[in-house]
Amino acid sequence: MTPPRQRGLTEQASDTAIDTACRMLRLPSIRNEFSDIADRAVKDQMTYRGFLAELLMAESDDRARRRSERRIKAAGFPRGKSLRTFDFDANPNIDPATIHTLASCEWIKKSQPLCLIGDSGTGKSHMLIALGTEAAMKGYRVRYTLATKLVNELVEAADEKQLNKTIARYGRVDLLCIDELGVLTEREEKNSVATASNESFGGWTKTFTDPRLCAAIVDRLTFNGTIIETGTDSYRLATTRARAAEPAKAG
Repeated sequence: MTPPRQRGLTEQASDTAIDTACRMLRLPSIRNEFSDIADRAVKDQMTYRGFLAELLMAESDDRARRRSERRIKAAGFPRGKSLRTFDFDANPNIDPATIHTLASCEWIKKSQPLCLIGDSGTGKSHMLIALGTEAAMKGYRVRYTLATKLVNELVEAADEKQLNKTIARYGRVDLLCIDELGVLTEREEKNSVATASNESFGGWTKTFTDPRLCAAIVDRLTFNGTIIETGTDSYRLATTRARAAEPAKAG
């Protein structure tokens, strides 16, 4: 028979019991924040229900944050980029309203494609990574890869008779972000594909030399999708020139 719990624990004994229980139940946020929340509950004269709600919300919020961090890490982005840090004023070709609509990720839910097309330095990769990060934060499984890396991986998988397994692994993600588009492996229309390329669609024939193949790939990537042209004015080049001009102005 389980002995009855003792009543009237001291404050120190209570803190120890809470710490032990939180470790056993794997509630790290409650364990870390309990004392502060308890002090705030006394100060604000919270009800027992209000105090319990604060504890549970702290744990839930922290778990959601950690899940987002794991999904972002699993996506394999080469660097962190966010929509918040994108300079829309530097590239008037990109409509902020369109981008923030895309950030809702409804296009991923509908398995629609996205193409980012423009010259080097116009923000394609930043936008690709930022939108992929938004998707990961909203619970979607995301994978980022360079086109050349993807092709090499598929070729090696074919040589090792692992092609179907590799394709299936990529097929399990909700959003596949392909950067520096030169070649493209076909993905079925049940999942989204987002691409970024220096070449306009007309220039893709340099890579896909068969016009009919090129037309088919463009058609697959653009059907029911969003196309954003980031223009030709390089933000990086403009920033470099501005920095170079600063010493001259100072002199």
